[in-house]
Amino acid sequence: MNLSTTVPVHYAGKKITYNDKLLFLGSCFAVNIGEKFKDYQFQQLINPFGILFHPKAIEKIIQLAVSDYVFSEKDVFMHNDVWSSFMAHSDMNELEQEDIVTKLNVRLFDLQEALKESSLISITLGTAWVYALRESGELVANCHKIPNTYFDKRLLNYQEILESCNTIVRLIRRVNKHAQIQFTISPVRHIKDGLVENQQSKSLLISGLHSALDQLKDDKVSYFPAYEIMMDELRDYRFYRIDMLHPNEVAVEYIWEKVKESFIDPSMYSVMKKVDEVQKGLNHRPFNPTAEQHLKFLDTLIEKIDYLLERYPFMNFR
Repeated sequence: MNLSTTVPVHYAGKKITYNDKLLFLGSCFAVNIGEKFKDYQFQQLINPFGILFHPKAIEKIIQLAVSDYVFSEKDVFMHNDVWSSFMAHSDMNELEQEDIVTKLNVRLFDLQEALKESSLISITLGTAWVYALRESGELVANCHKIPNTYFDKRLLNYQEILESCNTIVRLIRRVNKHAQIQFTISPVRHIKDGLVENQQSKSLLISGLHSALDQLKDDKVSYFPAYEIMMDELRDYRFYRIDMLHPNEVAVEYIWEKVKESFIDPSMYSVMKKVDEVQKGLNHRPFNPTAEQHLKFLDTLIEKIDYLLERYPFMNFR
C-alpha cells in the first residue's frame, strides 16, 4: 500500500562532479540547498547579493553582471545611519558609503565569473509580490525597513513573470552557452502577504515559469519540483519549523536527497561520504584531548583531509 504521493523529478542533463562550479540565486530555499552543496565542499557561490525573492530582482542583478556594470554612489542610500542598495538584500548593508559600493562591485565581479564558469545555475523564485518606489516606479529587491508609504505593493502578472524568466535565461546564455539552468519554486510560504495572497503568488510563478520553459525549448533548462515535493510528499506540519512557514531540517534533508539523486554523479558519493566524515570529525569535541585513542582519531582525520585536498585542492576544511 502506497500512503504518499511521489513527485517525479525529470532531469536529463550532465550530472555534477566536484570539478563543476555551481551558482545558486533566489529565495531563502536557494540558500538551504546551496548550503548542502557547500557542506559537501562542492565549488559553489550562493546569493552574492543576498536573498532575492522575486524574478525581477534576479533578472536585474544578472543583467548588471552580464553588462559589466559598475556600482557607484548613486546606487546606494542612507537610512537610519546605514548604507543600503535597493538592488541587494540588507545583508549587504554597511556603515560607510565607500564600503558598500566596494562590496557591491566585488560581489558583482563574483557573480560575473560564476555566470561564465558554472556548470549548473539554480534559480529559486520565492514570490510574485513586489514593491515599487512611488517616486520612480523602480522595483526593489528589498525595502530595508523603509516605511511602506514610500512604496506601492503589487503582484507581478503572468506576462511579466513569463518575460522575466525568458530574459534571465537569455542573459545567462550571452555569457554561458553550456550551463544547465535549473528553476524551482520555493516551498516557503510568504504568510505576511496573506494565505490567499501567497497562493495567488505561487500560482502566478508556476504558471509564468512553465510557460517560459515551454517557449524556450532549451534542453539545458529544467524544473526541479521543490514546491510540489513539499506540498504533496511532505504535506504535514511536522515537516515545518516552529513558524509553520519554512521547511524544517527533516524536510530540507528529504528534498536534498532528491537533489542528490537527480543532479549529482553517483561516482561522487564516495567522496561526499569522506567529506562528511571529515566535517563530523572536525566538529567532534573529545572528553580527553590527550588520550591515545583521540590522537589516533586525529591521525586518521588528517589522512582523510590530505587525501581529499590532494585530489580537490579547492576544498576548505576548518
